[in-house]
Amino acid sequence: MEKWTGAEYLLVFILAGALIAGCAQAPLELPDRESLIPAGAIKMSPESDTLPPVLLSDEYQEPVPLPYPVNTRGAEDSAFVMPDGRTLYVWFTPNNRMDVIEQSQDMVTGIYKFERMGQGWSAAERVWLVEPGEGHLDGCGFFQGDKVWICGARVGYEGLHWFTSEYSDGKWSIAQIADFDPAYEVGELHISNDGTELYFHSSRPGGKGGLDVWMSTKVNGEWGEPVNLENVNSEYDEGWPALNPREDQLWISKNYSLWRSDKVDGEWGVPVEIVSALAGEATLDRDDNVYFTHHYYENDQMIEADIYVIYPIK
Repeated sequence: MEKWTGAEYLLVFILAGALIAGCAQAPLELPDRESLIPAGAIKMSPESDTLPPVLLSDEYQEPVPLPYPVNTRGAEDSAFVMPDGRTLYVWFTPNNRMDVIEQSQDMVTGIYKFERMGQGWSAAERVWLVEPGEGHLDGCGFFQGDKVWICGARVGYEGLHWFTSEYSDGKWSIAQIADFDPAYEVGELHISNDGTELYFHSSRPGGKGGLDVWMSTKVNGEWGEPVNLENVNSEYDEGWPALNPREDQLWISKNYSLWRSDKVDGEWGVPVEIVSALAGEATLDRDDNVYFTHHYYENDQMIEADIYVIYPIK
């Protein structure tokens, strides 16, 4: 999924949601995800990358892309790793040049699961949160235990909404609407381990400019008025928040780079840039491995996207 700014991101999903209701049912036989990658699609590599991710910290090893089958000639984005590091969820589309209406109907664009196998990963397994074959768009996946939150476009709904699904008896349930207070304008999110703190990005009024990171606390089962994380935010866009499992680091995307804010004496500090050059959407396991999306560009045109990782220096 090519990066959109807040307004563009919302507009695209509103457009998709408005049109997706007219989608016909998919055929019974669903295509293999790689079968829809264009024949001429280029598989980029660090050697051919003119704008590689640059490490700006001595706490980590150099960034490396994940191997196949996680990364393909298509576009991989929005990774989410479970705390134990054994399960990885990745958003995939076979052709980043397709518009969102095509993606909603191609039956392969969506979220996939990979399981750790030695030094590699298992084959991709599609995560269906609708009836297989039904037109839809899913993204922004946040997984916690046996539950997932996704932002999605659905038949019967206009615009972008939050949905949740639960995993039981070996499958995910059909996602159900789970919107937040519309006044909060909740963008991509992360929820604390105990379920009482909601971190999200939004361009809602009262921020420092563009997208800001906000935090809402749950009291008596209700999410309270969001608080702007002033130390974390600036006049630039800050978004895609992700806590590490210990919850003493808050990672954000800013200026097309990855930044980290550390919690000291209960307060989030001013973020420090960790990885620059087309790096975003961090997700961390309990071993401090940081997975993120890297977009390859040539002549101001996106070629593809892969999931990268930086490992901490022990």
